[in-house]
Amino acid sequence: DEQSIEQSLSTFSSHMTNIVSILKDVTENSLVIFDELGAGTDPIEGAALAIAILEDVAMAGARCIATTHYTEIKNYALTKDGVENAAVEFDLDTLSPTYKLLIGVPGKSNAFEISKKLGLSDYIITRAKEFIDTDNIELEDILQSAEKNRIKAEEERIKAEKLRESIEKLKIEYDEKLEKFANQKEKMLEQARQEAFRITRQAKEEVDNIIKELRRLEEERASKEKNQQIEALRKELTSTMGSLQPTVKSMIVPKVASKEITDLKAGEDVRVITLNQEGTVVSVDKNKKEAVVQIGIMKMTLPFKSLQKVKKDVKKTVTKSTRNIIKSKSGNVKSEVDLRGMNLEEAIMEVEKYLDDAYVAGLENVTIIHGIGTGVLKSGLQDILRRNRHVKSQRAGQYGEGGAGVTIVTLK
Repeated sequence: DEQSIEQSLSTFSSHMTNIVSILKDVTENSLVIFDELGAGTDPIEGAALAIAILEDVAMAGARCIATTHYTEIKNYALTKDGVENAAVEFDLDTLSPTYKLLIGVPGKSNAFEISKKLGLSDYIITRAKEFIDTDNIELEDILQSAEKNRIKAEEERIKAEKLRESIEKLKIEYDEKLEKFANQKEKMLEQARQEAFRITRQAKEEVDNIIKELRRLEEERASKEKNQQIEALRKELTSTMGSLQPTVKSMIVPKVASKEITDLKAGEDVRVITLNQEGTVVSVDKNKKEAVVQIGIMKMTLPFKSLQKVKKDVKKTVTKSTRNIIKSKSGNVKSEVDLRGMNLEEAIMEVEKYLDDAYVAGLENVTIIHGIGTGVLKSGLQDILRRNRHVKSQRAGQYGEGGAGVTIVTLK
């Protein structure tokens, strides 16, 4: 039932009687709690009285908690030092409080939203909104939203701090493991060095003993038995050193991967990559991908991956019938080529053709004229010259030869 005017006056009178007695006894050690301070009378007057009462309690030095629905008191708390707003969050979907306390923002009455949820017509709610100042409601919405964002940001900061601490912990563990691994690696290397030294020292002692025995046999007269003893010692020495020497494969096969030959034929010239020696293929085993290669007076069975195909030296394979052609060619090939005005691609094609002609013609030194310009042409040509099979060396031009505008090339 709604209260009558008489009941309202009685309620406010009772409310004020309690407040008067509280204000008489309040001290700096007091905790004062008001529920709906200033309620039961005209809202404007009630709010004004409530603010004045809060001021009096504050002047006494007491702690005070007061609940209110008055906007004026909320605004007072926003602007007054030592006074703070707080509100309990309310869930409009369930029409119940969440019991989450929001510090720093005023509570929102949510009267319109609750009425709408309970079935009050939209036109009544719309009409009601026309009779109030919506600025305060909008301010409350903004402040509550800001506080929620602040709380969320604080939660994210705490998560980020925990993550940082976790990462720092992992980094410390990683550093410890890395240091432990480095110590283990050094220990293993030291053990390997000690073992290698022990094996080498033992082999040296055995070799010294064998040499002493050979010298003793030298002092004896030559005999079949002596030769047999020497041969036995030689085999013993070979066996002893065998544990130390690297395998033929480790010496022959390149450590860095290169393009493996897929097909070889007997009679082709090849180069043993690691040894940098050229030889001729005697026979090929395609299944094993191996070839018997004649290198000088020695034949070796080598894997394809250790070989490169090579072209025969033009100078060495020139027949008598072609010498006249070469001689004629040399008369037509100039000792210089001018590449100025060309782009890099054109210059590369021209210089490669020229070097082929100059090589066949037997020229030893030629001049590549590229000009100074931006340096792009010169730089690109130097790279091509380094890789050209006819070029033995190259150098920049000197004073009187063309200076920085030319490159002097010596052919093989």
